[in-house]
Amino acid sequence: MDYPAALAYLDAHIGHGMRPGLERIKTLLEMMGHPEEGYPIVHVAGTNGKTSTSRIVTAVLAAHGLNTGTFISPHLQRVEERIGVNGRQATPEEFAQALSDVAAFADIFESRGTDRLTYFELTTAIAFAWFSEMAVDVGVVEVGLGGRLDSTNAARGEVAVVTGIDFDHTEFLGDSLAAIAAEKLAITKQGATLVTGPLPPEARDIAAIVAEQQSARHLAYQRDFLLEGSSQAVGGWLCEVSGVEGDYDDLFLPLLGRHQVINMTVAIAACEALLGRALDGDALRRGLEAVTSPGRLEPIASNPLVVLDGAHNRQGFTSLARALDESFEPRRWVLLFAAMKDKDIPGMLGELAGRVFASVVTSSGADRSYPPEDLAVLVSEALDIEAQAVVEPDLALGTAQRLAGPEGGVVVAGSLYLVGLIRSIVEGTHLPQRNER
Repeated sequence: MDYPAALAYLDAHIGHGMRPGLERIKTLLEMMGHPEEGYPIVHVAGTNGKTSTSRIVTAVLAAHGLNTGTFISPHLQRVEERIGVNGRQATPEEFAQALSDVAAFADIFESRGTDRLTYFELTTAIAFAWFSEMAVDVGVVEVGLGGRLDSTNAARGEVAVVTGIDFDHTEFLGDSLAAIAAEKLAITKQGATLVTGPLPPEARDIAAIVAEQQSARHLAYQRDFLLEGSSQAVGGWLCEVSGVEGDYDDLFLPLLGRHQVINMTVAIAACEALLGRALDGDALRRGLEAVTSPGRLEPIASNPLVVLDGAHNRQGFTSLARALDESFEPRRWVLLFAAMKDKDIPGMLGELAGRVFASVVTSSGADRSYPPEDLAVLVSEALDIEAQAVVEPDLALGTAQRLAGPEGGVVVAGSLYLVGLIRSIVEGTHLPQRNER
């Protein structure tokens, strides 16, 4: 199977998810000989920060000499972004071969006529199989949605990480912080180590209960490890961290946004938990200096400045608003926005009140994307600014840039699918958005 055929095979499975549940993926992995059992796994859940934390864990472990595989979702532009080793994403040829290997079993599974696999289930199986093929020492696996019934939870995580808990995907995860926490913390396996970032009180209570039930060692932010200090530097942050096993100073994290230093602190604790010892300071610094997180407070163009951010819930927009104040010089911002129909639009946008003077609303290209004309009304009401609907993302970007002017800025947010589209447009690739969690 070549790369175009691989994409077509995956595309044929778009629309079959999201269907939470582990029966299908467990059956498929059993047919494949359980590739997910060949290496320890750091399993990363949480409302926000999963991808950045996964990338940081990967970079730090790779700098310590471990052959480290990474599975993230969704991708921004190309599906092979989802799987990588030591920070290098799979090539199209590697991805196509990995999919071919999985498809042989998936076709048998589906030929039974009882059920169809989802897009996310297939990409999860591809990651597990490719990690085995690449002989990784450890896999870093990001949860797609929730945790308990997420396909990735078919594997055992020796270290379970929950970056934080807030409201999102309430139709799947529940309408209380306690319910959402229970779903995400359910990735904690018997006898594993649970690492938690900053949690609201309701979630902290659930974490303690889950850790006790699973006889898991629980490492909590501010109790067992913490960020001792951070200051902005050119292109990132200088930090000091008190870890579980050691203290680390003179750390430079080349990411924008204060929330990323918390993700870094959680990632350091996760690496300590996996290795069972203090990290090597020089290796830690090398690893952190290599970290990237595309689509997360990422400047991609100038005159006007264009910043991409994957914020797609209220907590994400709180972090975005703070970063606009802290990480960029004051300027007139235009919001280029799209969102899914299930999002709390007023709650998200309220965090940007007073920080943007106009908005251009478009479509992310996903089936669940909010119609731009209706969304523009919501944006205008939420921010008390002019919001115009431009359906085509490339035209919407041009409109936003003209409104901002050379000295202004355009912030693209609301949907990772939109971020991927705009990134492709700026790069000139104009890749179609074929994507699903």
